[in-house]
Amino acid sequence: MDIRHASHPDDVKRYDTEALRKHFLIENLFEAGHIHMTYTHYDRLVIGGAVPTEQPLALEAPQTLKTEYFFERREAGFVNLGGPAVITVDGEKHSLARLDALYVGKGTKEVLLASENAAEPAKLYFCSANAHHQLPASKMAIDKANPNHLGSLETSNERTIYQFIHEGGLQSCQLMLGITILKPGSIWNTMPAHLHDRRMEAYLYFDLNADARVFHMMGQAEETRHIVVANEQGVISPPWSIHSGAGTSNYSFIWAMAGENYTFKDMDIVQMNTLK
Repeated sequence: MDIRHASHPDDVKRYDTEALRKHFLIENLFEAGHIHMTYTHYDRLVIGGAVPTEQPLALEAPQTLKTEYFFERREAGFVNLGGPAVITVDGEKHSLARLDALYVGKGTKEVLLASENAAEPAKLYFCSANAHHQLPASKMAIDKANPNHLGSLETSNERTIYQFIHEGGLQSCQLMLGITILKPGSIWNTMPAHLHDRRMEAYLYFDLNADARVFHMMGQAEETRHIVVANEQGVISPPWSIHSGAGTSNYSFIWAMAGENYTFKDMDIVQMNTLK
């Protein structure tokens, strides 16, 4: 478990490239046979990656949480980025194809992450937030998720947003999660930029070639910063920060949010003439 403390925006103005990457970039999430997690003090979100091979991996509570089991006071959303996966939740098995999602609720005692075929391992990304009541585990395949088609090729941001965990989909206490897939020829994931000071957000960029990069824009609107992100790397976005990005090619990303409000459209648009 890697620990990331919250940073004040006045301090971030003085961060160099190394400091920005240290505090906000998650570089190594996926390693065969292991679970890696990052705990951010922004809304207590846990961001993780697991690659089960021959043996299932048990999602257990690290010392950081000071709980008997991981889901004692937490919920989580999983998305499979690899080969066929099986997630066993208190004895009940859920099969996930690539880009399928699973919600697991508070009070779950045992979660086992497995690959159907070790030669084609699953690659499970997950985000976990604090939870205050119990909800059942539930799966949603990507073809059942609510698709929102936004943008255009003329503005280089034609994309489809698939909403998995939200008020109109899989139910949760506060966690929201989905996938945005950019069309070929599009590179901007959100522009004009926005922020929501009532909740943080985490991004996981994927489907990038090895030599492709995303320039993730962050910081306050009047004094922006950027982080160069490679395939399958994550970014922590503070509530006070914009979160947008432009790639050297099209790409996809998983977004997850936790905080004050449970409304997908709760955002404050940043006018283009205020960006600096």
